[in-house]
Amino acid sequence: MKKTAIYIILSGWMLTGCGTYSRYHRPDLSMENLYSTLPADADTTTLASLSWREMFTDPKLQSLIETGLDRNTDLNVARLRVEAAASALLTAKLSYLPSLGLNAEGNAGKHDGATAKTYNAGATASWELDIFGNLTAAKRGAAAALQGSRDYRQAVQTQLVATIADSYYTLAMLDAQMAISHRTLENWQTTVRTLEALKKAGQSNEAGVLQAKANVMQLESSLLSIRKSISETENALFAILAMPSHSIARSNLVEAAFPDTVSIGVPLQLLSNRPDVRQAEMELAQAFYTTNAARAAFYPHITLSGTLGWTNNGGGIITNPGQWLLNAIGSLTQPLFNRGANIANLKTAQIRQEEAKLLFQHSLLNAGKEVNDALTAWQTAKSQLEINARQVETLCDAVRKTESLMRHSNITYLEVLTAQQSLLEAEVQQLQTRFERIQSVIKLYHALGGGRF
Repeated sequence: MKKTAIYIILSGWMLTGCGTYSRYHRPDLSMENLYSTLPADADTTTLASLSWREMFTDPKLQSLIETGLDRNTDLNVARLRVEAAASALLTAKLSYLPSLGLNAEGNAGKHDGATAKTYNAGATASWELDIFGNLTAAKRGAAAALQGSRDYRQAVQTQLVATIADSYYTLAMLDAQMAISHRTLENWQTTVRTLEALKKAGQSNEAGVLQAKANVMQLESSLLSIRKSISETENALFAILAMPSHSIARSNLVEAAFPDTVSIGVPLQLLSNRPDVRQAEMELAQAFYTTNAARAAFYPHITLSGTLGWTNNGGGIITNPGQWLLNAIGSLTQPLFNRGANIANLKTAQIRQEEAKLLFQHSLLNAGKEVNDALTAWQTAKSQLEINARQVETLCDAVRKTESLMRHSNITYLEVLTAQQSLLEAEVQQLQTRFERIQSVIKLYHALGGGRF
């Protein structure tokens, strides 16, 4: 009768403990309207499917990215985290195996002129049976942690590629600003000389010459600011590359080539492309298995252990030469009262799991926001470039006509300076818009999880 009761109890434990073996499944999260600008017939391909080499074809930029992937401190730290997580997973897998140990000891004593020598040499082994899934939960949690660390490494790499590309094209934009400012400075200096000649001829006055010279000085000051920005951007980029700062070779901003059309894919692809979203999901899976391990703590721990050795001390009687010693034990430990520790651990694990679920959902929504923002910026910049091109063309014509009128009529210098200033602002704005379009493509590529080899 007692044996039957024990079997019933063990069977009940086995059935209720099966829940600790359950695997993680992705929770049902609504992704409807995640992309507010997604067309109804969206393709399942995505810009993020391109490797960074296919996305950024500029050889000079590719060389910088390769250097960053090899030397960047944050990325190398992320690689070390992957190695540490792999070691933790290996430890969890080895916990299924029995633990073995060797021990040997000797003792010599003297009593009433007689010397007694004893010795023991043996091996011990113990093996915990994973009946209620505590070891399995730990192993699966370690596997989720390993995948999460790999996703973190990919997230760092994706961010690194985007940052290097953005810095590179920032330098190209500043170079273009410098070229425009130099060209404008030459034109304005010519205007100053023209106004001085007209003043001598009595067709202009001192105020006009001074105003033109002041504009030239302002432009010279802005050139110094641009040089300062170039130096700071180069220094920041080389800090990312973990290299001493020096001048960076780069191409012209106008030569930058990117797709004229982009495909962002369906929202579900964010779960497979965005490394930060995958990392958040792996943290949720790890929290799920931590809850399983906390639940398994309520069930018994069954351990088999044994000792095999050689001794000459058998039951307090010294024997010589010696004899074998064999011992086998099976133990079952059932927690009854642990000052509420197991209950508290389970509640904490469940709270952490719910928190991880909310963070996973937040990461998904944040990913959708970033895609929407980048796509809107790309579409806006594309339309603005067309307007800027027409504006610059119109203002170029206006400058030519006002300069001609100044030489051959009584038009004031103020109209010429105004036209030149408007042209400079329009050219700089056109350059800024072109840069913003490049930035939006980079941000969209990053938001979709691009940046892989």
